[in-house]
Amino acid sequence: MKNTIFTFQDHSPKYKQIYEKFKAFIEQGDIKAGEPLPSIRQLADSLHVSRNTTLLAYEQLVAEGYVRSEGRKGYFVNELEPLLFQATRSTPHSRQAELMPVARIDFRADVVDQTHFPVKAWRRISNQILTAKDTYRYGEPFGERCLREQIAAYLLQSRGVRTDPNAVIIGSSTQQMLLYLSLVLKRDFSSIIVEDPGYDGAREAFQLNRFTLETLPVYETGADFSQLAHTKSKLIYVAPSHHSPYGVSMTIQQRHALIHWANKRQGYIIEDDYDSEFRYTQQPFPALASIDSARVVYLGNFSKCFLPGIRLSYMVLPQPLLDSYKKHFAHFESTTSLLSQFAMAKFMEEGEWNRHIKRMRLVYKRKMQHFVSELRNHFQHNITVIGEQSGLYVLVKVHLERSEEWLIQQASLLGVKVYPTSLYFLKNKTAEPIIRLGFSNLSCDEVKLGVELLKRAWL
Repeated sequence: MKNTIFTFQDHSPKYKQIYEKFKAFIEQGDIKAGEPLPSIRQLADSLHVSRNTTLLAYEQLVAEGYVRSEGRKGYFVNELEPLLFQATRSTPHSRQAELMPVARIDFRADVVDQTHFPVKAWRRISNQILTAKDTYRYGEPFGERCLREQIAAYLLQSRGVRTDPNAVIIGSSTQQMLLYLSLVLKRDFSSIIVEDPGYDGAREAFQLNRFTLETLPVYETGADFSQLAHTKSKLIYVAPSHHSPYGVSMTIQQRHALIHWANKRQGYIIEDDYDSEFRYTQQPFPALASIDSARVVYLGNFSKCFLPGIRLSYMVLPQPLLDSYKKHFAHFESTTSLLSQFAMAKFMEEGEWNRHIKRMRLVYKRKMQHFVSELRNHFQHNITVIGEQSGLYVLVKVHLERSEEWLIQQASLLGVKVYPTSLYFLKNKTAEPIIRLGFSNLSCDEVKLGVELLKRAWL
């Protein structure tokens, strides 16, 4: 074994530091298979630590299979598979990754504005919840009554959806709820229509439950409803208020046509209303569930409008599906935090939720206007901006005869992270690449810098 000086740090126990040092020696090949380690006493004396400290380190190495104890002979290094420690060595790929610049500007869309988050109100309410006796138990399988009541009241006021709190199901995410819902639906249905392009996370949930997928083509101007007549499915999943990714909304005529289709086929519409709160040109369109609740499963969440990490989503089920769903999952535990449910219910009850939405609608509207202005000023005829009427991102169709991969790579070389849209498309692909750019957690100065860097990268 090489003569190596141990320098102990204050951040972790000494036995752990000894263990980590010997583990590194073994993985890097500095101590070969079959070689003995110093005795417990020798190592303790040389490092000026207790024998118990070195014993703990050796026992950890033995437990993980790095060394073996041979009775009175001592400790010896075991033979390791090469793949076990290849990851600790630098590879050409990892060296290349190290050379890539850290993103200065990240145009991700799955974040919210941190500077305007109601930290004080949320902390105050969360602290109150921790003093309540009801907090110290497991949650109800379909969500806490207090939150379901608040959601029902909010949906009536904001989206025109009339529902009983008992029809509201609380879950952790849209995908999780679609997985559960698909398990119920697959007893009577084997296929589903999805938008193309459309939310890939929903497709994954349906395919995991072995649904056959049919597609509804969607374009920048909206969905092609003439294609519905050529489908066989009785189920359809749509995002009518803010299509993902195009951002287009269904007209009231299209909404009525879709309801008529569902009634005619005796099927169901799954309406994903994931961020209808943030529409900047006029009031949100009425939800499909407000037109005909008997044929619509309504999905909503608190991730886009409040906090992604809170993991709170909900759905409203028509009565036949509600009965079946509750029968299936009556003995399953809740998939979301009891504390988050109580806190959000209180947050809504005190009016903080409505205040937050009104405030953030203004914040995001200003950011959207600034972002689109910067893009058009810098790129002019080289791009088309799509989806500026609502949401927390825009799409840019790039007219430069470059691939999506090239655009992403060139941006990354200047420290700008942008995102593809190809994952949303199935058959209905576009001739020119479309890049998704989020702005929600960027300041106006960061947006300006990011657009300037994109111009340098692409033009």
